[in-house]
Amino acid sequence: MDAFLHLSSPALRILLTGVTALAVVLLSGVYFLPFLHRLKYGQSIRAEGPASHQQKSGTPTMGGVMIVLAVTLATLAFAPLGAATLLALFIFLGHFVLGFADDYIKVVKKRNLGLRAYQKLLGQIAISAVTILIGSAVLGHDTRVWIPLAGEMLDIGVFYYVLVIFVLVGTSNAVNLTDGLDGLASGTVAAAALFYAALAYGTNDGLAVFSTAIIGAAIGFLWYNHHPARIFMGDTGSLALGGALAAVAILSHTELLLPIVGFIFFCEALSVILQVASFKTRGKRIFRMSPIHHHFELGGWSETRVVYTFWAVGAAAALAAWVVVLVS
Repeated sequence: MDAFLHLSSPALRILLTGVTALAVVLLSGVYFLPFLHRLKYGQSIRAEGPASHQQKSGTPTMGGVMIVLAVTLATLAFAPLGAATLLALFIFLGHFVLGFADDYIKVVKKRNLGLRAYQKLLGQIAISAVTILIGSAVLGHDTRVWIPLAGEMLDIGVFYYVLVIFVLVGTSNAVNLTDGLDGLASGTVAAAALFYAALAYGTNDGLAVFSTAIIGAAIGFLWYNHHPARIFMGDTGSLALGGALAAVAILSHTELLLPIVGFIFFCEALSVILQVASFKTRGKRIFRMSPIHHHFELGGWSETRVVYTFWAVGAAAALAAWVVVLVS
């Protein structure tokens, strides 16, 4: 038995991490959900959204606190706490603070708008700046990016720092946009995190454990968030999870794989960009509604059909990214 534990310690840590994160979310929800109900921290549903969503008004939000607690505890308990792991946690928790502040203003202060867009952006840029500083000064993180299929590292110099900011801001916001249907963000994030856990396994155990904690927490949250959702993660969870995926991509030099791994997030963000650009320049909309999951809803798909389809596409995208890695 001792020999098994010694030989399989990385695998054992991975297993314990996932189970611990899952358990923390499930157990914390037992107490946190009634607590939010007592405080009446319910979600306000935007009037311009699909009419069927109005019945969700008042559903407790800020459930991302459960996810953040689970990921943080599981990572601290089982990950080798090197500089890369701690930096990933910093990026994750930094985005959590931004999301929590946004939800707190909207829910507790009873304001329709939380943080202003420029306030969120400034916060994300500040997190990016610290990431660049620590990455280069402590980790010796250079300015190279891994080129998919070519399998080579390309040094892009100062443009790499622009890429880091773009990846952190873009990914966190893209996951935030994806969080519009019951269970959609949790399931697609779990699929993307599974790819990164497999990628980091054996090369960076800290990031592998961190990614596995995300998987366990996201799956655990689905117990409460699947349709009909009893709680929403809010910006508290979606910004943190987006930041976490961006962190692992940056620290593993696989930034250019993100559009494949996070294909769903990429499409959600792109649909909003195209919709806004088209309406402002031509006065016409491309989609029935954006983000694109609402387009399918208004086209007659049930919410669960959209979610399950997007989960399947997200899983296929993560698998495709793995094939790209193997081929490269």
